[in-house]
Amino acid sequence: MLSMPDKVKNTARLIMVGDVVGEAGIEAVRQHLASLIAAYQADFTVVNGENAAGGFGLTETTLQSLLNAGADVVSTGNHIWEKRDFWPILDANPAVLRPGNYPGSLPGKGLAVFEKAGLRWCIMNLQGREYMTAIDCPFRALDAYVATLETQKPYLGVVDFHAESSQEKEALGLYADGRVAVIAGTHTHVQTADQRILPKGTAYITDLGMTGVDESIIGMDTGICLERNKTQIPVKMELAKGQASIHGIVVEIDTETGLARSIERFSLPR
Repeated sequence: MLSMPDKVKNTARLIMVGDVVGEAGIEAVRQHLASLIAAYQADFTVVNGENAAGGFGLTETTLQSLLNAGADVVSTGNHIWEKRDFWPILDANPAVLRPGNYPGSLPGKGLAVFEKAGLRWCIMNLQGREYMTAIDCPFRALDAYVATLETQKPYLGVVDFHAESSQEKEALGLYADGRVAVIAGTHTHVQTADQRILPKGTAYITDLGMTGVDESIIGMDTGICLERNKTQIPVKMELAKGQASIHGIVVEIDTETGLARSIERFSLPR
């Protein structure tokens, strides 16, 4: 099992888990998340669950499964709107977020503040625009959130940036540098190896990776995905079956400065 040295004074640890895909992904979270929290002595956990319900969106049941497994907050992305019956839960349950740069008239919110173990965690969920449906500007949305958090100091700021473009993710990371503790990309389902501390102290990774079946194409049945690519016919994708892994990061944060001290990737069981 992965582990880190014991925490030193005035530090906190955050776990972030990449996009959970289907029941196999949920089962991987059930099997491994509690052990990861214990091994890393984590204080807070954010899980991206936007693909948890059959590969597209969330249901109340799948949300509760992730929360029961140890998630403090479930972030999402563009697929959060797939299950219309879930929309009221976005308003009713403060532990689930949707990208905050969608219009404010839609259900849910993109910023949540949680008090846990004497620390104030401010979780932000934003979505990119490059190669995705154009929505409001994530850079301006970040500015607005950080401005509202002035009254919440001291806080530990965490951003899940659900985006396709690595260029856009890195740009927002550097734009946010020094203003939040962590900015992690989601959506592309492939864990990147560029985890680092940015110059002003923000922990960054372009993509957390996927929590789903290993032998798949982004969690989906390989044969169907190959057929779609060869023929360009939009055959309905189906979830892959098999062994699932959980991917993500653990970040150590200085609770006095609100900036990161270290960032480490994990992948289990492989």
